[in-house]
Amino acid sequence: MTGEVRKFITRNYKHFNAAALVDAAEAYAKLIDEGGKMFLAMAGAMSTAELGISLAEMIRKDKVHAISCTGANLEEDLFNLIANKHYVRVPNYRQLSPKEEKELCDSHLNRVTDTCIPEEEAMRRIERAVFDVWKRCDEQGKSALPHEALYEVLRSGALEQYYEIDPKDSWLMAAAGKNLPIFVPGWEDSTLGNAFVADYFEGKIKNMDSIKGGLFYMKELVDWYTAESAKQKIGFFQIGGGIAGDFPICVVPLIRQDLKKQVPFWSYFCQISDSTTSYGGYSGAVPNEKITWGKLDADTPRFIIESDATIVVPLMFAYVLGL
Repeated sequence: MTGEVRKFITRNYKHFNAAALVDAAEAYAKLIDEGGKMFLAMAGAMSTAELGISLAEMIRKDKVHAISCTGANLEEDLFNLIANKHYVRVPNYRQLSPKEEKELCDSHLNRVTDTCIPEEEAMRRIERAVFDVWKRCDEQGKSALPHEALYEVLRSGALEQYYEIDPKDSWLMAAAGKNLPIFVPGWEDSTLGNAFVADYFEGKIKNMDSIKGGLFYMKELVDWYTAESAKQKIGFFQIGGGIAGDFPICVVPLIRQDLKKQVPFWSYFCQISDSTTSYGGYSGAVPNEKITWGKLDADTPRFIIESDATIVVPLMFAYVLGL
C-alpha cells in the first residue's frame, strides 16, 4: 500500500532535482524489494540535524544494512540522545559577530550551524562513560573499533538515566540493536578521538592501539563486501562528500585491482550534495567519474541530487519506507 508521502512526492516532484529525487528513491526501493542491500555513507552534520528520526526506522525495517560515517556523526547521535534539551538553537547564526562567537565558546557551547552542543551535558558525559570501555581494553591488552566501544556503552545502560529524546530516534541505538556493521574513517577527527589521544598523553591510556582506526576498518570492509556481494546486490547511498563516502566506495577497486579478486561493482549509486565539481571540489564529483576508477560499472544506476540533504534524505527515506 502506497502512503501519503510517497503519493505526494510522485505527484508533485516532476522536474530537476525533484525528479532526480523520485528516480533515485524508486531505484533504491527496487533494489531492496529485489533482495539487495544498501550501504549508507553519511558525512556532514546529519546526526546533529537529527537524521536519526528517519534513519533509525530505516535500520529497523532493514532498508539500510551498513554505514560509513565520520567520527563526528558517530558521536553526535549520542550527544543528541543524552543532551538534546540542553542544546541551544541560534536561528540568526549568519549574523553572529566574532565577539558573539567567542561568548558561545566561553559558555562551553560548540556551534554546528544553527545548533550549539553543550560541552558538559553531551561531550564530557559521553567521555566519562566510554572511557571505562577504553580503559578495560587497554588493561586487558585487547582492542576495539570506535563504534564497538559505543555499542558497548549503549548496551550497558550506563547512559540511560540521561536520555532526553525517545531512544527510538537514535540511529546508533537502532544500529546497536541490529549489530549493524559500521565503518568510521577518520575517527580522530572527532571530539572523542581527541579525548582518547589526550588520555594517552596524560597516562590514563597506555596503548594507543587499544582503539583501532581507519586501516582496520578498511580490512573489515573488505571482508564484509566480499561476503555480502557474493549473496546479493549492494547499493551505495551517499550523503554529502568527503571521507565518509570516498573511503568505503574504494573497497571495490581495492578488491578488484589490488587484490585481483572478482567481486561485483556497487549495484546502485546516489549522492546528495550541494557541492559542485568546480574549483577542485571532489566531493561534488559526478557519478560517471567513478566508473573510470573501477567503483561503478557503465550500467550501474546512478543519481545525483544537488540539494539540501537535511530536506532530501528524510523525504527519500519516507518514500522507501512506503509512508
